[in-house]
Amino acid sequence: MTRFIHDQFAKQYLKELLTPFGNVETSRDIAGEVRQLDVLFSPKPEREIDATALGLLGQIAAKPAVFEPFRSPVQPGEIRSCLGKLFDLHAEFERIAARENTRIVEADLPLLWILSPTVSDPLLAGFGAIPEPENWVSGVYFMGASLKAAIIAIHQLPCTPETLWLRVLGKGNVQKRAVAELRELPSDHVFRLNALELLYNLRTILEVRQDIDREDRELIMELSPLYLQRLEDATQRGIQQGIQRNQRLMVESMLQVKFGDIDEELAQIIEPLIQL
Repeated sequence: MTRFIHDQFAKQYLKELLTPFGNVETSRDIAGEVRQLDVLFSPKPEREIDATALGLLGQIAAKPAVFEPFRSPVQPGEIRSCLGKLFDLHAEFERIAARENTRIVEADLPLLWILSPTVSDPLLAGFGAIPEPENWVSGVYFMGASLKAAIIAIHQLPCTPETLWLRVLGKGNVQKRAVAELRELPSDHVFRLNALELLYNLRTILEVRQDIDREDRELIMELSPLYLQRLEDATQRGIQQGIQRNQRLMVESMLQVKFGDIDEELAQIIEPLIQL
């Protein structure tokens, strides 16, 4: 089973993307029965990066959030378990507020976001989850307002740049297309490199496993050209860095032979000599 591998990837991926915008805790313990939230996010008052760079994920990150990503289609029992953890977290915040003699603001309580590669209509109906087309794209379904919970059907998200960062957590063709779009982003995109590095790590882990399914094998194939290019680039960088290091050692050695210890004045001419 590779579910644990994908769960760990999803946690690391969300943490990497959301950290510039707030505090992120993964595998966060909650009181009562020993259970963990996958990802707990608290936004920063001031952000160094515009959240619109993450599109839909940035829109979600405007408020406190709990993320529960699933590799396989989420089941009713799993949703109930997620809701139970959310309510335990809310109760924990309320106890803290009572001890500190403060008041909980309803809008400050985290909202649960269940990320599922696919979702059936009967499941959505069973939890009263409905879309809000005025403010959210298709594929986002909200339960009753007081439940503070939503389900994202990743396969229903429109294939736009705004949904890319969540479609990477999809499955099959949805994920493969998202990876291809991620690859085509400008090389200086603020999140591109880190997201690709996490995908490379996922590929490496999956490749050594014997129990992967067809979709995981296809994901490995999708990532392989990028992975090989990364290795070639790293090799070239290593060779260049080695040449530069040897040049510096040679220049330093020449200066030491002629002048003895290298003082601050001599150190300043090392780089110009290397350039020559």
